[in-house]
Formats: sequence, C-alpha cells, structure tokens
Amino acid sequence: MTRRIRVYELARELGLDTKVLISRLNEMGIQVRNHMTALDEKLAQDVRRKLSGADKQDGSPERHPRAEEAQAAKAREAQRRGRRGSRRGTGKGSRQTEGSGRKQARPEIGARRVVIQGDTPVRELATLIGVPVANVLRAIMSFGKLISINQDVPVDLAVKVAEKLGCVVTVKEPEKSIEEQIALELDRPDDPEKSEPRPPVVTVMGHVDHGKTSLLDAIRNTNVTAREAGGITQHIGASVVEHEGNKIIFLDTPGHEAFTQMRARGARVTDVAVLVVAADDGVMPQTIEAANHAKAADVPVIVALNKIDKPSANPQRVKQQLAEIGLIPEEWGGDTVVVEVSAKTREGIDDLLEMIVLVAELQELKADPTRSARGYIIESEMDKGRGPVASAIIRSGVLEVGQVIVTDTTWGRIRAMFDGRGRQVQKAGPSTPVEIIGLEELPQAGDTFLVVPDEKIAKEVTEQRKIQRREQELATSRMTLQDFLKKQEDEKRELRLILKSDVQGSLEAILQALGKMDTDEVEIKVLHSGVGAVIESDIMLAKASDARVLGFNVRPDANARNVAEAEGVEIRTYRIIYELLEDVEQMVKGLTKPKFEEVVLGRVEVRATFRVPNVGTVAGCYVTSGKVTRNASVRLLRDGRIVYEGKIASLKRFKDDVTEVAQGYECGIGLERYQDIKPGDVLEVYTMEEVKPA
Repeated sequence: MTRRIRVYELARELGLDTKVLISRLNEMGIQVRNHMTALDEKLAQDVRRKLSGADKQDGSPERHPRAEEAQAAKAREAQRRGRRGSRRGTGKGSRQTEGSGRKQARPEIGARRVVIQGDTPVRELATLIGVPVANVLRAIMSFGKLISINQDVPVDLAVKVAEKLGCVVTVKEPEKSIEEQIALELDRPDDPEKSEPRPPVVTVMGHVDHGKTSLLDAIRNTNVTAREAGGITQHIGASVVEHEGNKIIFLDTPGHEAFTQMRARGARVTDVAVLVVAADDGVMPQTIEAANHAKAADVPVIVALNKIDKPSANPQRVKQQLAEIGLIPEEWGGDTVVVEVSAKTREGIDDLLEMIVLVAELQELKADPTRSARGYIIESEMDKGRGPVASAIIRSGVLEVGQVIVTDTTWGRIRAMFDGRGRQVQKAGPSTPVEIIGLEELPQAGDTFLVVPDEKIAKEVTEQRKIQRREQELATSRMTLQDFLKKQEDEKRELRLILKSDVQGSLEAILQALGKMDTDEVEIKVLHSGVGAVIESDIMLAKASDARVLGFNVRPDANARNVAEAEGVEIRTYRIIYELLEDVEQMVKGLTKPKFEEVVLGRVEVRATFRVPNVGTVAGCYVTSGKVTRNASVRLLRDGRIVYEGKIASLKRFKDDVTEVAQGYECGIGLERYQDIKPGDVLEVYTMEEVKPA
C-alpha cells in the first residue's frame, strides 16, 4: 500500500506554515481542501523537489535530491517508531491517552480560525467553534462565569472560551448600521497623501445698493474664460472664474440670508467671504449684518471697497467704520484685507482676484478626488419637464452620471448633470458647481450629499432619516428656555443674543448696559445688533448660533414670525429698557451654575434596633438636637467616622408615619438601602440649600 502524507506533516517537514504550503500547492494545480488532505508519496516527493527549486531560486543553498530523500526517510522512520512506541501501552487507557494527545496537538497543526464580532449568543459561539453547546457552557464555567444558553457571551469571555477550545481567534468590531457608516464617511477627513489643491468657493455679500451684482458682472466680463463661456447660468447659482491659472468659484446667493441658512443646517460651503462696501455710502446696517454672519461662520473676510471712482468716495472714512465693527484693515495693523475696486471702470478687479487666491492659498484648500463624492446642495427648484433639479458643489471625490446619491432629506440616481455654462457633463471634481437631475424629491439648501453603492441603501437611509427627523421635531417642539439653559449646563457659559432696536440711541444704551452684565461664569455675546424690525436673516442667524432674539420697540415682520415658529426660535420684544435688562439678567442667572451649601437640621442617637418583616432594620432613636424630617439627607456616624450617606426612607412616631420629629422626642427611622444600624450610632440629618446670588 502506497504511503500517504498529510499536508500539515509535509509543511512541518519543509519548515513552512501550513497556510503557505496550501497556497503553494493550489498554485501548482494540486487541489487541497485543508491541512488534513493526504498526498501520496510520489506527489509529495515532487512537491519537495519543486519547492526546494523555488528556495534555490530565492537564494537558498542548493539541496541535493539524495539528501532530501535521506531526510524524508529519517522523518518516516521517526514517525513509525513513535507509532510503535505508543502501541506498546497497555489496553484502552493507552489508546485514550494517545487520542487525547492528538486532540491537544490539533490546534498547533491546523487550529480552527474563528472571527468574533461583539457579544455573541452561546449557540452561535458553539457553531463558530464547531463544538456542542454543552462544551461552551463548561468552558464558560471554568472561567468562573455563569451564563445561560439563551444569553450573550461578552466578547472578552468569548475569546477566552474559543482559545481554550483550541481555536485561533480574530476579534472584529461589530458592523455599524448603514446610517452610521454614511455619517462616518461624510465626516471622515480626506487622505492628505491623496488630496490635491482645489479652487476656493467665494460668497459675495453686502448692502443691497453697494454693487454686488455689478462687481460680479465686472469679474466675469474681465475674465476671458468666463466671456468665452458665455457668462453665468443664473439657475445654477454659481460661476467659475479663472485668474492667472487659478480657478475661483463664485456663489451667486441672494445675500447673507442664504449663506446663513446653509450654515444653520451645518453646511460649511464657503471658503472666503467678499464683503462689498460702497466707498461713498460706507458701512450700512446690512453691511454689519453680513459681516456678523461671516464672522459667526468663521470664514475669512475680504472687503471690496467698491465705487472708488466716484468723486464722493472716502476710503479712509469707510476704513474707520470697518474698524469700528471689528474689521480692522491690514494697513492699520489688523488682519482684514481691504481692496479698493470699481465695478464701473474695472479698476482693482485683478487685485481683488489676486487677494482671493492668496487668502485661499493660506488656508491650503485641498480635496481627495479618489473617495466617494460628497458635497453640498446650494439650492433646488421643481422643473415641470425635468422634475426636482438641484444645484450642488462637490466637496471631495468625483461625481458621475449614473451614481446614486443620498442627501439629508432625499435620494436619487443621477440621470443628467450640467456645468456652469449649461453644458451636459459626465463627471465633475472637487469645488465644481453642477446642476443635478434625478432626485426623488426637492432637497433643502445646505443639505449634504454622498454617493452610495446602490438604490437599496439610499432608500433605507432616507427612510431612517425621515423617522429621526420626526422624532427631533417632536423633541424640539417641546423645548423651552429652561430646556435650553439645561442643555448648555455642561457647555461653556455663553449667552448669545441678537438685538434689534427702533433707533441707534436706544441700541447703544442697551449695548452699553449689557457690556456691564458679564459675570465670571457667563459671558454675554451680542452676535448681531441693528436698527429696524426683526427679519428672517436674524432668525436664521439665531437658529445657526443658538442665540436669543431680543427686540426693543420693534416687532418681527410676518415672514420672520413664520420662520421663527418653523425653526423653533424664540423672539422676545420689550417697550421699556429696564425690562429687557431684567430679562437678560434672569437669563444670566439661569446660565450660572447654582451654588449649594449644607444646612444641618438635627442630630439623632440610635438607642435600639428592630427587624421588621418586609421592611428591614428600623432604628429606635432619640432626637438630641434640632429636628428630623422625612426624605431629608442623612449620614450615619460610628465612632466619629462616616459609614453611610443617603436618605431617610421612613419616619415614625409609635406606629404612625410622620413628616417631622422635634428635639426631645423618640422616633423610628429606616434608611434607604442600608441595614447595618447599631445602637450607639449617631445620625446627622441635613439638607442642601441653594445659595441665592447677592
């Protein structure tokens, strides 16, 4: 009969790992299922020869075939001697010993490999290991643990059990839900090694009559690439301009309202904000609003001092006004870039573009084009012929037609995509503005989007998000000012306000008074203040910044009121200044962490103890000073040491429950979750009272 050798024996003989040998055999065309597969001697000899040849090619010293045969013969002779020696044992006992020896050796030659993910049910663990459930339960008990057949085995114990039963264990993190995976993918930073420079995204903001549109037109018309491209396609909401080989994306938003609306939904779309200020008019209320919105979003601000060609232009006066609102020009020692331009004569346009490129370079804007595409929705509209249409900017990755995307509110497969010139494109990279067709519903401005593998995942995530949104709406609809203050309890103490007044004089008086109300624990931060009615942009800034809206002698307009109700933003209006200040003072107190001090109510001496069925130990006591009240806090002193702190569970006079027992009277006291009361113990009864601020 031809001798056969198992794979693990051959691996040991050749000094190879069993898995490596199985892989090599399969490469040679020899089908091997596992380490127990047996090979005939002729085939094994052929394998030895081929692998020795491979070793020789790798630079190993050459081994003579006869030397190999001699070594193999020695190995076979040693195995035969081992078998004869084990047979010399007496009876079944020896065979059992031999068998048990083989069982213990098996993990070393081909241990079963198992993967454990998190806590594992007992039955599942038994199936993984390949043993009866009883074996698993016995192994668990050997580690001093008692777990029933219907319970889960903690991951650390499951690893010990599997290893004890002869397995090689790999621990893997439990798989995350699809929603968690998508959230992680959206938040995952780009790989620095794969990232490439991307164009900056710029938002132009400012007062309505200061020339935002004229400046954008001048930038596009001065730019050759834009002129060749036919200018801006208005419905896409963005235009691409090139300056000395550097691309710049300009967002054509209606103003800071849309900018803040997107930020309120967590979108960090803009890299640079250009604040347009007329050199003749100077800083206006909307200028201040726009600057506050940009600063709140932590976006670098470049001031474009427009209409510099006008005879009435006074750049120095405007720079002084800018400094007063916190935008100190660089030439005055600040960090705000101020560029003098004229949309009419195109003076300074190149300087402005150069400054945008420079500020963007300082931020080192980069994106990874190799990852799944993600980005932001700028705006959306319903088109009768094409259905929901969304304008978007890609943050990283490359977006392609045919891919499935998920936004915060909907999903869809991209049927068509258009660039800023209205041309159909198949793909678009980082910072590119595109128009997307194929979404199931209208997304919201500021929504994030991410490419996912298929429609099934997209549908599942969208449904999950709808459920979460409904739950959040129910929770926020019940949030009061007290809830808001409680939410901020563990956060940095900061009271954020948006203040609107009827006249400048009142506004300055209120701001001056608020400046004196800061405390060591709470800082009052006025994010925006201005003259005029409470408008929608005030509400959106409050929503984005968790701020309170206060109005003095002004009212919210209808649109602002509707938005405030929809977004859950509270508006408070006043007719008398001191009422406003009193209210703010109460808010500051609400944000101040309350201080408590201990007040000792009385002392009690334990004179006897009694065991009461279904109640436990009750102490027979005498009130030596003060009084005892039910549900008060208590500490038990024994020989001057504190051995228990908790609450009084029961207080009795004879058989009656009472709320209070005064000095000089006897009573029965039971303590919460404590039974070890002894005669001679002293109970100190106390309460914690809030210290009212002076």
